Amino acid sequence: MVGPSGALAAAPRHLLILLLCFLAGGARASPATDALRHASPRAAAGGLCQQLLLPQGYPCTEHTVKTDDGFLLSVQHIPRGKNGVTDNAGPPVFLQHGLFQGGDTWFINSNEQSLGYILADNGFDVWIGNVRGTRWSKGHSTLSVHDKLFWDWSWQDLAEYDLSAMLSYVYTVTQTKILYVGHSQGTIMGLAAFTNPEIVKMIGSAALLCPISYLDHVSASFVLRAVAMHLDQMLITMGIHQLNFRSEMGVQILDSVCDAERLDCDSMLSSITGQNCCFNSSRIDYYLEYEPHPSSTKNLRHLFQMIRKGTFAKYDYGWVGNIGRYGQLHPPPFDLSSIPESLPIWMGYGGLDALADVTDVERTIKQLRSTPELLYIGDYGHIDFIMSVRAKDDVYVDLMRFLRAQQGMHSSY
Repeated sequence: MVGPSGALAAAPRHLLILLLCFLAGGARASPATDALRHASPRAAAGGLCQQLLLPQGYPCTEHTVKTDDGFLLSVQHIPRGKNGVTDNAGPPVFLQHGLFQGGDTWFINSNEQSLGYILADNGFDVWIGNVRGTRWSKGHSTLSVHDKLFWDWSWQDLAEYDLSAMLSYVYTVTQTKILYVGHSQGTIMGLAAFTNPEIVKMIGSAALLCPISYLDHVSASFVLRAVAMHLDQMLITMGIHQLNFRSEMGVQILDSVCDAERLDCDSMLSSITGQNCCFNSSRIDYYLEYEPHPSSTKNLRHLFQMIRKGTFAKYDYGWVGNIGRYGQLHPPPFDLSSIPESLPIWMGYGGLDALADVTDVERTIKQLRSTPELLYIGDYGHIDFIMSVRAKDDVYVDLMRFLRAQQGMHSSY
């Protein structure tokens, strides 16, 4: 018997044929995908420091961290602000980006609007994470990005391997507990990782922007359309393991979902994230020089499993695969109640967020043993928390207040 997550069992054959037709040229381009086609991405050569931080006058060093499964991750360190003379004395703050993003997302607006710059200028010792597969972290000890196995991972592996390796590296260098800040997928990674006592002992506090653990109330039209057409399972069946929306294949996949007769994607961002109140659309061409970053089809499939099942659990390999990997029919859940009550948590979430829905956020909060500090902004969408032109006053002032309040709790080891 094929388990419930088997690709052919769940993917109607006529939809697979339809997708093949679209990829062959049957879908019409939307204005949003036209922008992707004509974007000129910056080469990853030189690294994030050389491309974004150093030209702005910020000190920045590149570090390479190896995971236990062989991936080589890029981590950046900004020890002080633009006008700082000595390194900041505060504890390390580790910033973890979201899905289809990289460490550049924390610096992609102006110095006065981007959280990475703001933290450095306000006395924090800033470290930037970049997960496997992003433009900054495409290395492996034995595999090439062209190998299928290079893309055989989901956010579960990002939590268990990437985040563990990067946090361990920063903790070893600084000998101080880390203030964790994550956005979107960075919060899934964080919440899953914090259920591991070996990881959470390195964390002094956690600030989660658009926190995600449950996804069954997602309302984003693009995502719901992709889930309904079993896009994740079709792509895996077709042997497409890397999701790179900068490639011609990737843009054609977007076009296939954005078929004008079924879904209006004139505003691609809104159809994926919800309406964002304060996103500076005049900078879109600049944003597209850096984003979106690649991810894996398996990662997308894991997220879609969560939407379909309403669970916050490990990857579902089907009944037979689950027994082999987990010793049980169904993948084990991540137990949010196992996160220590002593870990201070802050959450910022928005009323217009179509990915981190308020109902799902409230479910997460109820399962935690601690009572998080909350910042709710009714007119904010999913991207506003990192790219809003108002975020410094709306979000970051309170976030930094929370981080500073925890400083007295940290001691060096």
